[in-house]
Amino acid sequence: MSSGATLSTPQSAFHAGGEQSAAFIELTIVLVAGATVIFAGVMLLLFLSLSREGRAHTRLWLMGGGVLMPVVVLTALFFYSEWKRPAWKPVPPPNALVVSVTGHMWWWEVTYHDTQTGSRFVTANEIRLPQGRPVYFALASEDVIHSFWVPALGGKMDMVPGRIQHLLLTPAALGRWRGQCAEFCGEQHALMALDVVVSSAEEFNAWALTQAQPAMTTDLLLSHPGRSAFLQNRCNFCHAVRGISDADPGVAQSGLGPDLTHVGSRVSLAAATLPNTPQNLRRWIEHTQDIKPGARMPSGADRVPSKDMEDIAEWLSQLK
Repeated sequence: MSSGATLSTPQSAFHAGGEQSAAFIELTIVLVAGATVIFAGVMLLLFLSLSREGRAHTRLWLMGGGVLMPVVVLTALFFYSEWKRPAWKPVPPPNALVVSVTGHMWWWEVTYHDTQTGSRFVTANEIRLPQGRPVYFALASEDVIHSFWVPALGGKMDMVPGRIQHLLLTPAALGRWRGQCAEFCGEQHALMALDVVVSSAEEFNAWALTQAQPAMTTDLLLSHPGRSAFLQNRCNFCHAVRGISDADPGVAQSGLGPDLTHVGSRVSLAAATLPNTPQNLRRWIEHTQDIKPGARMPSGADRVPSKDMEDIAEWLSQLK
């Protein structure tokens, strides 16, 4: 992955990484500058009124400053903001990448539907996008109201149970941007974040091709003790590893937890709570409730043998 994937920027709406966010920043600058000019004008009039004697033309000032000026300013702002407002489209543009994002307590399920290649695959807690291509987000919630917000790309949309909301964004700059749930959704709302990696079209296509495949099933990984420990401890009841967990006909796939097919290739773990390293993966499995109290996944230290946790963490870290 190029430097674009490793470059991280603050979670700020003043870092424009997309066409829509650039429009929002411009609108913000205009509003702040206009408010400053109006405030300065009012203060000047106040100073003049206190420093001069004589009767003011009250009716003239009321009509000019209280009626005419607000009508002109607000009308101009209305048309300007409508001109800058990102377009809302009920259907995706022909060349758009369609990404479905479903909010869970407290993680993100991400499904890709590429209208150009026809490929479809599921991942979690991380979104990768091609630079310059429109992305049509279909947003939903599995439990409570969440809110999808990547400040650097622009736009914020609530995710309401039973409804699908749409958001059209176009990433313009390479980099890694942080997203966040912007609607209080429970105990771990603050730790419900996600990484958004914007790369070149070539890099994205190569990544998507890999993600659409089942987990790498080399002899080394198939014989790894972590695979057996993963299945024996019924981790596959909540977590899918395509090509491995779905090969067990005796266990139904509940979908309660994130898809782990290529978890080793992700930037972070536990919805952008920890950097993705083998050590942190072991720590997350072992002390889930210490790191994220209230999460649906119980701490492995209470139920999984230490050797099994070590093997599972090592095996998962190699699924790339």
